[in-house]
Amino acid sequence: MKYVVDTSVLIERLVTDYVKKKKLKGEIVVPRAVVAELENQANTGRETGFLGLEELQNLQKEKVKLTFYGERPNLNQIKGAKRGGEIDSMIIDVAFAEKATLVTADMVQAESAKALGLKVMYIEQKIKQILEIEKFFDEKTMSVHLREGVSPLGKKGQPGAWELVQLQKKKLTQEDIQKWAKEIVERARKRNGAFVEISRRGSTIVQYGQFRIVIVRPPVADGWEITAVKPLVQLDLDQYDLPATVFDRLKESASGVLVAGEVGSGKSTFCQSLAEYYAANGRVVKTVESPRDLILSEGITQYSKNFASGEEIHDILFLSRPDNIIFDEMRDTPDFKLFVDLRLGGSSMMGVLHSASPIDAVQRFISRIEVGMIPSVLDTIIFVDKGEIAKVLTLGMKVKVPSGMTEADLARPVIEVKDLQTNTLVFEIYSYGEVTVVIPIGDQQKTGVEGLAEKHLRRELKKYCSNFEVEVVGGHKVRVYVPPGSKGKLIGPKGVTIDRIEKSLGISIDVVEKRVERVRKRKLSYQLKERGNTLLFTIDKKGREVDFFNGDDYLLTSTSGKKGEIKLNKRSEIGKRIVDLLDDGEKIVIRG
Repeated sequence: MKYVVDTSVLIERLVTDYVKKKKLKGEIVVPRAVVAELENQANTGRETGFLGLEELQNLQKEKVKLTFYGERPNLNQIKGAKRGGEIDSMIIDVAFAEKATLVTADMVQAESAKALGLKVMYIEQKIKQILEIEKFFDEKTMSVHLREGVSPLGKKGQPGAWELVQLQKKKLTQEDIQKWAKEIVERARKRNGAFVEISRRGSTIVQYGQFRIVIVRPPVADGWEITAVKPLVQLDLDQYDLPATVFDRLKESASGVLVAGEVGSGKSTFCQSLAEYYAANGRVVKTVESPRDLILSEGITQYSKNFASGEEIHDILFLSRPDNIIFDEMRDTPDFKLFVDLRLGGSSMMGVLHSASPIDAVQRFISRIEVGMIPSVLDTIIFVDKGEIAKVLTLGMKVKVPSGMTEADLARPVIEVKDLQTNTLVFEIYSYGEVTVVIPIGDQQKTGVEGLAEKHLRRELKKYCSNFEVEVVGGHKVRVYVPPGSKGKLIGPKGVTIDRIEKSLGISIDVVEKRVERVRKRKLSYQLKERGNTLLFTIDKKGREVDFFNGDDYLLTSTSGKKGEIKLNKRSEIGKRIVDLLDDGEKIVIRG
């Protein structure tokens, strides 16, 4: 009896096993088209080609009649094998010519052959769930790094708090890495929930259950290596203890969000939490990934950019109309273009990208779209560091004179980038001639009134008022906020005091009395902890707006988070003041 084997059973290495078990008795015919396809895959660096060629070598060692038959395909037929089915057609022709039974592990090939009247032996693949490299993982291992000539290494810990440790003393050989690489690709073809995401000449990316595996080989790398990453932490959104202002914005008003951070900072983990929150609250959520590596519930559809063009994904998302779209790992211009198109089409978007600072995430858009469009595309920047939300910025457009300029006719559209929690301006973005500039607004960048003059101003104001806030309104104008009852002392009789300060510094000063309702607010108990550069006040009220006082002096107003926490940066103006008061033994009172 004759059997014709196709590419699939050779790649899955099933033929030798069936010969040994005497399930295939007779002559085995290998179409030359199959050999050519395997050679092409091996030449382009894909493990599947090596797997199939090794299986043919193993068959040569068995006591079985092995013959090769048929024409060798040309290059166009090989290139069209996957999309047009040219090689499959040539294999079926060989089976007809030899009056043989077709042996395949490809269900489509099996059904096609049956439809044409061929005898078919369809071998259903058995799935082994555990990979050999999984032995290097435990409950604390984030990723495993395997390279020929080096002992296996692993990162243990959690985002922002991990260490690289040696997993075994024995150094790995090239054969070790190649054997594991072949096993990974072979299993990914069989198991549900596993697939080869990208296969190139020098690299292969595989999603295997929760593992994202990157295989790199020469000539791309100078040796064989495997990197496998497994997410350890799947947090609920409540565990981030987001301030009420941030949580409300994400829940209600934010439609163009960027989640930025350095590699391994916890960006994807936060997006997973947010996606699950949206899905649990009755929203249709879909993701765009390249490769797919977010670990999400079954109700969330994950689209891969590696298997569909940007236009196709664009059409799918517009027609399916999800409530929230998460675009993971934005890298190149087509990614940004797709994000912008979907956002301008009215979709609620969240993009994830690598960035060393929050403003760097915005600058990635500047070279790709007109500056005036940025606030229509982006309204919120979330910067993740060491698994926590380190900074949240908001974007808005105003027509104004940019900070540091003095002439009124220099007014122009300016994108204001503000810190959401403090509502302070931290950056301005605007066009200056043909150049787009991003200007930091802070003490380290100040000139004129924003530098030496402001220091003199604060020194002068402290002579008349112990508690005040300064807001720079323009190049030569500031607004000073003082507690109730302090305005008269600062202005002086007939404005003499404030006039003298204005003339000495060459600036205009508006004095505004800050009204604070204290009578109706009761004193709250609190706990105070220091965590790095943060003062952490904890009260028993969640989402409560409260006022801070030192005696009768008003300090600030803030809102407690979902766990009743209020975080103050010790490097900020008010943070420094509170630290000084505490060091002097003064009491801080919270009312709300």
